[in-house]
Formats: sequence, C-alpha cells, structure tokens
Amino acid sequence: MQRRRDNARMVRPTQLLHPQREPAAPRPAATVLLVRDTHAGIEVLMTRRSATASFAPGAYVFPGGTIDAADAQAHAFARRRPTQDDTRLTQSIAAIRESFEELGILIARHADGRGASADDIAAIDRHGPFVQQCAERGLMLAADEVFVFAHWITDRDLPRRFDVPFLIARMPEGQSPVADESEQFEPVWARPADALARHEAGSFFMVYPTIRTLERLAKFASVKDVLDACASEQPLWTSCPRAGMVSGVDTRFMEHEMQFGELALVSPDGQYAHHLDWRTDDAVQLLKNLTRITAPNPGVMTGPGTNSYLIGDPSSGYIAIDPGPLDPDHLERIWRTAGGDIRMIVCTHSHPDHSPGAKPLQAMCKNKPPILGLASLPTARAASEFVPDRPLADRERLVLEGGGQSHTLEVIHTPGHAANHLCLVMIEDGLLISGDHVLNGSTTVVDPPDGDMTDYLESLDKLTAACEMYGIEFILPAHGHVLGFAPQAIARLKSHRLQREAKVVAAMRAKPHAGPEEWVPLAYDDVPARMWPVAKRSLIAHVQRIEALGLAHG
Repeated sequence: MQRRRDNARMVRPTQLLHPQREPAAPRPAATVLLVRDTHAGIEVLMTRRSATASFAPGAYVFPGGTIDAADAQAHAFARRRPTQDDTRLTQSIAAIRESFEELGILIARHADGRGASADDIAAIDRHGPFVQQCAERGLMLAADEVFVFAHWITDRDLPRRFDVPFLIARMPEGQSPVADESEQFEPVWARPADALARHEAGSFFMVYPTIRTLERLAKFASVKDVLDACASEQPLWTSCPRAGMVSGVDTRFMEHEMQFGELALVSPDGQYAHHLDWRTDDAVQLLKNLTRITAPNPGVMTGPGTNSYLIGDPSSGYIAIDPGPLDPDHLERIWRTAGGDIRMIVCTHSHPDHSPGAKPLQAMCKNKPPILGLASLPTARAASEFVPDRPLADRERLVLEGGGQSHTLEVIHTPGHAANHLCLVMIEDGLLISGDHVLNGSTTVVDPPDGDMTDYLESLDKLTAACEMYGIEFILPAHGHVLGFAPQAIARLKSHRLQREAKVVAAMRAKPHAGPEEWVPLAYDDVPARMWPVAKRSLIAHVQRIEALGLAHG
C-alpha cells in the first residue's frame, strides 16, 4: 500500500462531498497459506468458516486469526531466519498456532530436525497453552519455514478491521488437516484456479482478499517458485482496498487498479458512496469545487470519452476546462451544470476532442467568458487548429474567488503530445489536471510533427517537479478515472516510455535498412496488432528522438 508523502497536500475538507468519519482501527492478525505440490500444480489448504462467525461467515479461507500477546513472548521457542525480524517472527508464531488450533497442523521440529509426529500432534491439546505444550515435547516452532506472501488491511468502510500478513509455508509431510468443527469446517485442498472457478460458479464463497491472493498464487508453478519469490522478507503486495458502486453493486479495487484513485479522492475515509459507472448524460461531482462531465465520444483514442471539468462553485463561478468536441448536448450539460456562470474557458490543447466546443460554449454564456490556452502551431493537423482569445503563459495563475474560498489554477506548459499542450494545478487542493499528457489506463499518442518525444519526456519531468512543489497526489486526466499516487504514476509512465524506446532501438538495430512498418511488430509485440497503426505514430516520435541522440547505431 502506498503511503502519503510528508509534503502531500490534502484536499481541503471544505471541498469534500461527504462528512468524514474515523475508520475503525485494524487489529493485528495473521493467516497462513499451507501449500503443496501435486502433478496438477500447487494446491492450497482452505477451510469453511462457521456460518455464525463474526467475520466472513460461511466463507472459505486460509487458517489464521488475531495475534495474541503470548505470540510476541514466544520468540525463544521458535526457529528464525537471520533476516526475519521480531514483527515477522511474532506473525509467524501466531500463524503456526492458529493452523494448529483450527486444523491440527503443526509446523514445528525437534532439535534433531525431525518434524512433528502424529504422536506429538495427538499429545497436544488444541485448547491448552500451545507454546508450553510444544516445548514440553522438545518441539521448536518452525517459524523459519514461514514466509510473508502478501499484506492485507481490511477495507476502511467495515466496522471490524484487521491488519493481516498472508504468510505461506510448505505443508508438513505426513500430516492431515482435521478441522476444529467450531470455527472451521470442511478442510479442502484446492488448486487456486479451481477455487476461483468454483467461486465464480457460486459454489465456493470467498471474500475479496482471498480471491485476489489466489489469483496471484495461481501464477506460480511450484511451491519452490513461490517460496523463492518470498525470500526478500517483503510482501509481494500490500493493499487496503477501496469500494465503489459499479452497476449498482459495491465493488472493491486495489491500489494499482484504475478506479482506486478516484475513490481515494472522493471518499478518503473509505465510504462507498461513489458511483464509478461512466455517465455521459449527467455531471459527476468529485468535490464541491470539482465536477466532471464526460462527452459521449468513446473510442479507441478517447477511452470512455473526453472529460470536461468545471472548477469552482456557485459563489465563485466556474472555469470550464476542455469543453470537448462540437456536441450540443454535451455543451448544454456543461452550461447547465455551471448555472451559466462560466468565467473562463481553458483548453489544454487543440485536438478535435478537446477544443471545438469552446466557442459554442462561450456563445451560450451571457458574459462571454474568454477562451484561454495556446494557439496551435503550423505543425498541427487541420482538425486541430485553435486560436484562443488570450494566450496563457507558463506558470500563470487563474483565480476564482467567492464565498470566502479561492480556487487557483497554475498553468504548466507541457509540450509533447501536442506543441500547445497545457496542464493545470489546482493549487489549494493539490490536484493536477493533465489533459492528454497523463491518461488513466493507456499511454497517450505522440504524433509528429506536432508531437515530440523529447518534449514529452521533459514535460513529464516538469510535472514531477510540480508534484513535489505542490504535494500533488491526484491527477485528473482528460480520459479515464482520477489517478492516485501521482508522482509514482508519472514515474511509471516515464519508465514505460524509456522501456519502449529501448525496444525501438533494438528493432532499428535488428533491421537497420527497414522502416517504421517493419519496426512496429518488433517494438510493440506486446500490443494487439489492431493497434499498430496508432502505435506507429509514437514509434516515429521515438525514432526521431533516437536518431537525434545517435542511439540507433550505438
């Protein structure tokens, strides 16, 4: 799970849509995936929780439970790896204890290295003092054989929450699970893919973290592979999911998924009051001073449609950003949502899905708000010709005031996708309006001659600096949901572009006498062939940069 940076600027509480409530404090717990190899692949041990359980009743889960104070006091009775710190050791002891109490599985060894025997297991009372009984039989808990696989923190919206490492260990040889028949029932070995298929069919109910953990486990071919992947002592992922409404059903999302950032912006405390379905028939309010109106122009290049944004409130009036294509219904929605009180119209760039609506929207407003932006250059395509009423300067600020509030936008000139591209920072709330420079769910096309790859990468650096300066954590793209973890998103985007550039260099060196048509299948072999005509545009931008830097023949 990503942590908020020290300089991150919180959205002003006055702009949040919902009164915030303090999420319940998570209780420390531990669970363990007991795995074994079979001819069909990895199997994992699962059990069904009691139908009367207070948490996840009736669900198939991995054995585990809350961490007791005694677990932290049992370090002297457990074997540990040199790299296994006290916290991980306590968690492993708790998981070993829970797997014994619930399933009669004992991950422990004698001094000579022998595993726990059937006699050992039979002699230990599941309800008695666990560590003391093991010690009396000369057993040390084999915590050194337990590794951390994942780390889950229960969703913020739930009344009972847990902070749970999902540990993993090889099933001890010669042991068979026997459920305690009070908390756990029906122990079953399952291939991850089979458990997921049964859940999908409605015959094997599992909760969200279990499902996502099995999805990741299914990618490993053997127990050795997964244990090797866990050797770093760090979880393969950490997540505290967020929930939103999709088609009327509450649906959860992890940090890397496209919807997570929007949920974090709209409901920081985890309330699932936000609908994620794409609406082109109505405005979607994200904050009191931020509204999104999506144009009905979905497609390969536009995703769910072009996002127009209104910044401001009824007391300050509004700045309309990217009024979009020439669509009368869409422009009517923007105008109506703003109550006609639009003070400025800003176009991030001149492409035909962003700027053509500017003049018609201006004509709808009685006060004739100025159209602001940068004029398109001669390199722009005919459909992208644009001349603002007034050009904006790099670092210029646009300010709305009213009702004791200020809403300030700072302009950042970000050429690359288009020569006249601008991004905007919402200063008071630490938000970045990215136009087409940063998208959610795809990378933007850099199409020469108006597009330039070196300019694009340098503009990403400018946005990174802006994130640092203003503590920006969220990005409002022209296509797709709000992006969270803004600095990391920009860093990943730059890394992706440079990795693509390396593949273009390799293709050019492999076929030095060829051209873009022959290089695209090599450099974009991970992209569907139907997208290669679009990818070719960005490839040409890469080629121009590569040749300018002299990298093609290095």
